[in-house]
Amino acid sequence: NRLAAPMVAAAILSNLQSVINLFWVGRLGSDAVASVAIAGTILMILFPLLMGLSTGTVALVARAAGSQRWNDAGEAASQSIILSAILGLLTAGVGWYFSSALFRLLGAEPAVIAHGVGYLRVFLLGSFTGFILFTGNAALQGAGDTMRPMYLMALSNILNILLDPVFIFGLGPFPRMGVSGAALASVLSQTVAAVAAIHLMFSGKTPLAVRFSQWKPNLSLSWRLLRIGIPGSGMMFSRSLMSAVLMRVVADHGTAAVAAYGTGLRFHMLILMPAFAIGGAAATMVGQNLGAGKPERAHKAAWLATGIDSLIMVLSALVLMIFAAPLIRLFNSDPQVVAIGAQYLVIVSPFYVFAAVGIVLSRALNGAGDTMAPMIITILTLWGLQVPLAVGLSKLWHPATYGIWWAIAVAMVVNGLLTAAWFQTGRWRHKKV
Repeated sequence: NRLAAPMVAAAILSNLQSVINLFWVGRLGSDAVASVAIAGTILMILFPLLMGLSTGTVALVARAAGSQRWNDAGEAASQSIILSAILGLLTAGVGWYFSSALFRLLGAEPAVIAHGVGYLRVFLLGSFTGFILFTGNAALQGAGDTMRPMYLMALSNILNILLDPVFIFGLGPFPRMGVSGAALASVLSQTVAAVAAIHLMFSGKTPLAVRFSQWKPNLSLSWRLLRIGIPGSGMMFSRSLMSAVLMRVVADHGTAAVAAYGTGLRFHMLILMPAFAIGGAAATMVGQNLGAGKPERAHKAAWLATGIDSLIMVLSALVLMIFAAPLIRLFNSDPQVVAIGAQYLVIVSPFYVFAAVGIVLSRALNGAGDTMAPMIITILTLWGLQVPLAVGLSKLWHPATYGIWWAIAVAMVVNGLLTAAWFQTGRWRHKKV
């Protein structure tokens, strides 16, 4: 609980930024909402290396912290932050160049592209600071410090809330930027929090203290971080690419369907944040207990974390199902968007308990350094099951979106069960990092 509670809060705060942006952008109409939804899908395609790097960071830092090798933990954190900055700059370049083509590939209509390209390019220009913040928080959490990442995300959110209306609507001396203003608000907020995270690590006020001497390139350590993280990156890339394909399938049924799916997905990402956070706590506990030579305790901690998040997910799903239409209406009052979005929340939400199982146990496996098995399971369930089902059922069902929503639900069930089965084999206990 000491580890998980602040991580849950930090993760909710992290995802809250997209909800804040969506709330303000919703005042600009369905095209604007759809543009932010598609831009979010594109960003997920571009960010999998960051997710893999954070996985490697948690595994190495937690294992070193568990065996009290704090110098090694600090060096791993330093190298991961250097790598995150490099990856962020590379991602920005690729995303900027292909931004228009990616929107067209996902079936966006011209009005949506006009809003979305500006949003995406502004966000990408400052994405390297978001990478640094994400990796820095992962390093602190791997060392068992979960309070400060929560404070950093709170700082970022407060700034985002204040800056969003300023840049979107052009308050005071600032020009009206529309959808692009939401991206600028997020970038500036993340930059301030990233600078604060680096300052904390150098201040010596955290268990994970880094030194300037550790900031020179260490190719061997960098490769260890990437070697552990590459399967995790593959898993996230597979998941992100599938999300893009799914968004393309939804886009075939109109802008209202895209806006509804994008809005409903924001709520689901919000209720998934406890799963990612509790999974992060499980990864830390598994890594530290393996480092201390206590595999049984690691096993119990992972299942306890899974049970806690499953309960949270059941309660969250009930709220989303009961208040589905009013929640969608908060962001878009278009009757068609509300109807489709409510349909999505009612059908898919109950099955998110299986998503909780899959996410928490996958993170626990990652904390042990076992990243290959979760990647294989993800690829099988998403590409071998969800995508074909979504395409097939959307042609058989009326309305077509019903089929897409049920494909998502079925894939989540299978993913959760397969991940639990692999975790129970116990092979992760002997993984070397």
